[in-house]
Amino acid sequence: MIKSNLGPKKDNNKKQNLLAWLMSGLFGVLSGVFLVFGYQLEKYDNVNFKDAGTYAFILCFAIILAIDVRYVWKNYDGARQGKKLFGFVTLSNRTEPGEDKNFMFKSWAIMIALNTIVILAEFPGFFVYDAQDELNEVLTRSFSTHHPLLHVLLLGGTIAVFHKLTGSWNGGIFVYTFLQMLVITLILAYVMDYLRRKGIGKRSAIAWTLYYGVFPVIVMYNLCSSKDGLFTAFLLYMTLSLVKLVEDRDAFLKSRFCVISFVAAAVLMPLFRHNGFYAYLVFLPFAFIYFRKELSKKLSLILIVPVVVYLVINTVLGVAFSTKGTDHQEMLTVPIMQMARVYAYEKDLMSPEDVAMLKEYIPEDNLENYTPRVSDLVKFGFNNELYEKNSGDFWKLWAKLGAGHPATYLNSWFLTSYGYWYPPALINVYKGVKVFTFTYTDSSYFGYEVEQPGKRNSFIPAIDKLYRYISIGTFHKDAPVLALLFSPGFLMLIYLFVVLYRLSKGHFGKVIPFLPIILTWLTVLLGPTYLVRYVAILWYALPLLLAPANDVMLNNC
Repeated sequence: MIKSNLGPKKDNNKKQNLLAWLMSGLFGVLSGVFLVFGYQLEKYDNVNFKDAGTYAFILCFAIILAIDVRYVWKNYDGARQGKKLFGFVTLSNRTEPGEDKNFMFKSWAIMIALNTIVILAEFPGFFVYDAQDELNEVLTRSFSTHHPLLHVLLLGGTIAVFHKLTGSWNGGIFVYTFLQMLVITLILAYVMDYLRRKGIGKRSAIAWTLYYGVFPVIVMYNLCSSKDGLFTAFLLYMTLSLVKLVEDRDAFLKSRFCVISFVAAAVLMPLFRHNGFYAYLVFLPFAFIYFRKELSKKLSLILIVPVVVYLVINTVLGVAFSTKGTDHQEMLTVPIMQMARVYAYEKDLMSPEDVAMLKEYIPEDNLENYTPRVSDLVKFGFNNELYEKNSGDFWKLWAKLGAGHPATYLNSWFLTSYGYWYPPALINVYKGVKVFTFTYTDSSYFGYEVEQPGKRNSFIPAIDKLYRYISIGTFHKDAPVLALLFSPGFLMLIYLFVVLYRLSKGHFGKVIPFLPIILTWLTVLLGPTYLVRYVAILWYALPLLLAPANDVMLNNC
């Protein structure tokens, strides 16, 4: 008697279909929450958690989006099997890349040329986001761990040396910015070379190269003196290394270049922004679980070494330059803002004792300056000395106020983070704040200016005008649909869409490499506000995320 294999195959299809519905359902629910909560936060500065209509809208969005997403995924599956996507679009298969040993350097040259045009328009570069503070640390030889010390030394050291040799601050800022741009675009060109060998085709290669060379968000951070550009570049390189490791573990481990460059990127990434270290630490258990069946001593060592090396370098730099410790308020942003919001809106419900204790940790002037979307004015005066002596009372007060005002606590947290998950959010958290050369009014999407002692001297005013318009102008109000391409919330939905699709297919290996990016995104939800600079990786890694989903082994290590 011949046994049929239809039974197991049918059961497998049912499980696959159920998993797909669960993942599309999860996308629908999360998207519904983001859209409904985000709308209320944007318009009313709070979510009405007691309103039944709020949950009805979420349910409607969840059902509609879950069905739509499942339909799209199903059509995509069919298109990969030769059918036309939605009945009329044919997905091209992987193309065999031709020999082009110079492709990476051609791409790099194109990106350098395109970025150079912009830096001339924004000469000497975007010297902003604590740039003056970091330079002053070097000039005064007074260092702290508030800013990553490696970045302080590179930025301040380059500018100070050039100024000493030439007397020009602008020249030093330009040199640092240009050198940083060379490093970042080299990594981008390396990503493009990988994608070419992955078989994305000539047109796609040209399109993505131009995307890396001209898309404003990427160019902004290529040419911005903040630590975020280099942090993002090393996180991107680490992600690409993980993609290669998953694709061909043996080839990766045999390649000295792949191993050393991965470790270097994994060390440099957190040295340029501290939250990268926490993201990598949380990533490690997932990596060990994924590789558990083929986990060698060499692979274990490669994954763990970056943690040890980072800690050693960080400690040595701290001791060598006699740095002051980081103020605790940087780690306490969320609880500080939560208690400040209770004080601002529900002070009458607080006991006199609680009010007095809160003022001991956060001065009254700072509490009175509470602004919902950014914590700077509140946390600035935090009493670190008292916290170090008696942190217990701080946390007891936080827990007590939270138990009595849970909705206020949630709204406080959402208001400093919803720009990361609500696509239409207007990023104008610094509205009314006066900086060196302007006052934020319509938007604070990007810092744009040149902090002292630098000074803007544009050689191409038309391009300078465009970047000013995107950064601090009315662009996001004038073109709301186009502005979605500049929205962290919109990019986050794209990542969520792709990641959940891959999970629905059981392709965990295609998700693991992007886990450090996802975890980095989660860490910024606990930050002081929502700004593009903290999640620029969403744009930098997009070509890699959307690379052809095939199982081709490139043997490119």
